[in-house]
Amino acid sequence: MKIDLHIHSKSCSDGNLSVEELIGEAKIRKIGLLSITDHDSIGCQSKAMALARNNGIRYISGVELNVTFSHSKYHEGKSISLDFLGYQFDIENKGLKEKLQVMAEYREERAAKILNNINTEFEKEGIEKLTKDDWRKIQESVDGVLGRPHIADYLVKKGIVRNRQEAFDKYLVKCDVPKYPLHVDEASRLVKNAGGLIALAHPNDPHGTSLVTLTKSLPEQTEIIEESMLTHIDGIECWHSRNDAQTTNHYIKFAKKHKLIMTGGSDCHQKPILIGTLKIPEYIAQQFNFE
Repeated sequence: MKIDLHIHSKSCSDGNLSVEELIGEAKIRKIGLLSITDHDSIGCQSKAMALARNNGIRYISGVELNVTFSHSKYHEGKSISLDFLGYQFDIENKGLKEKLQVMAEYREERAAKILNNINTEFEKEGIEKLTKDDWRKIQESVDGVLGRPHIADYLVKKGIVRNRQEAFDKYLVKCDVPKYPLHVDEASRLVKNAGGLIALAHPNDPHGTSLVTLTKSLPEQTEIIEESMLTHIDGIECWHSRNDAQTTNHYIKFAKKHKLIMTGGSDCHQKPILIGTLKIPEYIAQQFNFE
């Protein structure tokens, strides 16, 4: 059975395919267990569940929460971002829905501040500033939760940069504004109070939001998890599209040692389509209870 427990949609996040298209792709690729884990959003879960059921695919409710984290021994104690995956929670849970709404509103405010910072850079470079009309067009381009990738794509569309990566390298990293300050303990409570499980996502992702920002040493990473996260999490994402074999094996061993659930997924944003391309063992499905 093919498994993919980390996918992003266009409908509620920064993917390139709608929920309907994702479920259709999952059926074509014969995926047996699926979770769409949009960034700080569960607005598409009800639709995804119904479509998956109609297509004979087992589905687990999912979300990817961005968390602010710091450790006194690393990065001069400064905060970094980490991602945590919530699974199998009640999608109608009031506390979870209300917090995600607050975070969505903050994303809008953050994006507006980032645009102001970008305009400051444009002024220095003699580039025409972005206007209220540009802001409106960026908002209209978003099906789900507004994020920096949407701003990057708009800069590409305007011809200011050649691609999304250049947008980040030239402007979005420099002009960034802190994300909503959600911490590990609060993220854990939100998911668990909704009856779900929470797992640290892609802990050693070299190109993403991960513990690599603090240290590239796998033993040091797991030491950080033991010291600061173990009491809050239920699992670890052991399989990921950017993992090497050493990373996967290290985190499988760590998860088994601490009796944590193991998850895995492509982290597919459909650029290119990676759904179901990872070899994730079937026993992963047995960790989740199904009706």
